[in-house]
Amino acid sequence: MAWLSIEFQARGIYVEQISDVLFELGAISVDVSDAEVGTTNEAPIFMEPGEEYTLSWGLNRISSMFADTFEPEVILNNLIDQIPGLRIVEHTITRVGEEDWVRLTQSQFSVIEISNRLRIVPSWIASVDKNGIEIILDPGLAFGTGSHPTTKLCLSWLEKNISGGEVLMDYGCGSGILAIASKKLGAAEVFGIDIDENAIDASRYNAERNNVDISFFNAEDRISGTYDIVVANILSNPLKALAPLLASLVRPKGRVVLSGILAEQESAVWNEYAAWFEKHDVIFDDGWCCLVGVKR
Repeated sequence: MAWLSIEFQARGIYVEQISDVLFELGAISVDVSDAEVGTTNEAPIFMEPGEEYTLSWGLNRISSMFADTFEPEVILNNLIDQIPGLRIVEHTITRVGEEDWVRLTQSQFSVIEISNRLRIVPSWIASVDKNGIEIILDPGLAFGTGSHPTTKLCLSWLEKNISGGEVLMDYGCGSGILAIASKKLGAAEVFGIDIDENAIDASRYNAERNNVDISFFNAEDRISGTYDIVVANILSNPLKALAPLLASLVRPKGRVVLSGILAEQESAVWNEYAAWFEKHDVIFDDGWCCLVGVKR
């Protein structure tokens, strides 16, 4: 089956209405992106809990997909009629042929090299090096494929600092990637916790696929015990709020590893942990940082 792609630009004030109308008109998908990406006007958006929800940028690229039986001019005229003030000066109409979408999607993912011995490998790619440590992981519902700088920062730290026998907690485990890596690197006992049941299910599935024994549970469950290492790759606001809890989970002389933090947020996050930890290290990558503290 062929498809019809309609793409145009619009100001942020119209984006929500445009999305609603396009779906009402029969769109099977609507994608909104920054029309000025790659320019000096590009505006990255990093949403955190408690912040006002942002749906759009100043200037947006709207791309929608319809069955090829639709008439594009009818769709565009309907948009203009139903949304007062909207002007569509330029638009692009593309006919999209049938594709093997699974194969096409898989082709966009490759092996992610964390170090000479640690790598993330999608399940459809054959093993790269039998002597290395490979984590089999496919893109899925939960955050953490190894491609984001914050995940890479944590994986790099774990690869260099797990010596074997540690008891580790991955707080906000997402896909389970950090927990799985820790176990494969030699940690004796590994636990993962998340507020999202989908993340817990994904972590358990990924752990089984990688043949590692890890206990995953919901953050609503009662947390007990202390750990040699607590790693939390979340976002700055939750990390600040969780400081007393995470500090209580780390043993004396144990380490806390915090990521999901923009470089300019480093001081604000660390101030929440300074009462319990000595700052041991700060690692940066592409505007993000990873903070490591040692429990007093």
